Amino acid sequence: MLKERIAEFVEEVRAIDGVDGCALISKDGIMIGKSFPREISEKWFAAMSASVLASAESAASIIGITPPVHIMIGAREGRILIHDAGEKLLLVAVLAEGAGQEQIAEQLEVVALRVAEAL
Repeated sequence: MLKERIAEFVEEVRAIDGVDGCALISKDGIMIGKSFPREISEKWFAAMSASVLASAESAASIIGITPPVHIMIGAREGRILIHDAGEKLLLVAVLAEGAGQEQIAEQLEVVALRVAEAL
C-alpha cells in the first residue's frame, strides 16, 4: 500500500502542467519515488536535492528567519523546484522551459502538504 501511495503522489506531481520530471526524496537523500523522461543518476540527484534543502535551512537559521518552504534553482535551460514535504521528506519538480513557476509552486505545495500528512 505504501508503494502505491508514493506512486500516486509522484504521478500527481508529474501531471502538473509544466513539470517534466519529479521525485519524492527523504531528507537523508534517499530516492523514495520518481518519474523522469530519461535516465538520471538517482543516488546523486536525491543526495544533492536533500543537501540543497538542508543548506537553505541552515542559511535561514543563521540569519534568524524561518526555514524555507521551497527553493528554486534557476538555470538557462530549466529550473528545479525543491519543496519541503514534512519532517522526513521533500518533493522535487523539474520544470519545463517556460513553465509558470508560481503556478507550479502553488500546486506542488498542495501535494507536499498531503505527503507530509500521509507519509
